[in-house]
Amino acid sequence: MNTTKVHRTYGSHNRRNTKSTLASPSSPPSALASSPPPTPPPARPTKRTISQISSTENSSHLFSPRKRLKSTAKSPATAKPKLSKALSKAKATTSKGGQQKTLTQLHFNIDQPILRTCSLCGLSYTKGAPDDEALHRVHCTRVRQGMEWGREEEKDRMRGTENVVVEVGTDVRLKGKRKGRIISFPADIGGKLGAKLTTLLQTVNLSLSAPDLPPSALQHSKVYIFLIPHETKAHRERIAGCVVAQRISTAMAVIPSSPSTDVQDSNPERPPAVILDAETNLCCSPEPLPTPMGISRLFVSSSHRRLGIAHSLLDAASTTFIHGCPLDPTKGQVAFSQPTGMGQAVMNSWGKGGVRVYEE
Repeated sequence: MNTTKVHRTYGSHNRRNTKSTLASPSSPPSALASSPPPTPPPARPTKRTISQISSTENSSHLFSPRKRLKSTAKSPATAKPKLSKALSKAKATTSKGGQQKTLTQLHFNIDQPILRTCSLCGLSYTKGAPDDEALHRVHCTRVRQGMEWGREEEKDRMRGTENVVVEVGTDVRLKGKRKGRIISFPADIGGKLGAKLTTLLQTVNLSLSAPDLPPSALQHSKVYIFLIPHETKAHRERIAGCVVAQRISTAMAVIPSSPSTDVQDSNPERPPAVILDAETNLCCSPEPLPTPMGISRLFVSSSHRRLGIAHSLLDAASTTFIHGCPLDPTKGQVAFSQPTGMGQAVMNSWGKGGVRVYEE
């Protein structure tokens, strides 16, 4: 029986280095070998380069269109500065909201003063100050046209069962075939009538440059208001004039203006006259005389002057101020409170020189 002897083609010293070198045999192993050849380690996957990926696969699915647009927009060649974006947003907002706001060019005017005096109402205000200009517009309208009187004030005339508003004159004829009526009520009244009276007195005091009447004076005063029909509103009226009559005790008689030397020479024991207004030469005797009624405020709106409204109000006040006791201004029973130039003219024409003057 013949036996075949198998000869190995590699040495024993190579067996030691197979684990470290992992060298492949020089000849294929035989099937009759006593031990199988060592198994080679699995090959590690290597990353493909971009050229290999682009040659084998389509790279469009790796980059989304949105990312590509963003990257393109961020490129320095096509990017816009922030200022241009802000301008584009401002233009878009202007187009949505309407026309662009027109700007006003301002400049300093040093030659002209900023303090102005209105020729219609006589109020001095600062031009360019919003508060002063708003106050002037409201005040000028009230002084020229008069405040309105409506149903709200008429409904507030009852205090319980007493009617505090008394109509002292109806169908009072004025110049120019116009008519009006005169009402009277206490000066310290409250409610809606009191609020209306407070606004009216503020306008009168501001126009006459007079101080506010104290509460003690209002408690002993009556208000007389002349109302005329409104031009356009059927159920409303306008306050064309106002008179505030006050209960007083003494007043000074008005004397003609004369040089002080003549008065002192003729009557050396007589005290010198008191000059109340140097511009109008209003002089009074310092001796106090008993006087029952004083006119503290007299005002007529500028568009209703020279119609006889002031005389009608003064006649109503002198007749009805003291119940059952009419007063005669020509006999010195009525006094004015330091009148202005126009007030002095009314005082002389109405009282025929008999009206006195008192201090508030």
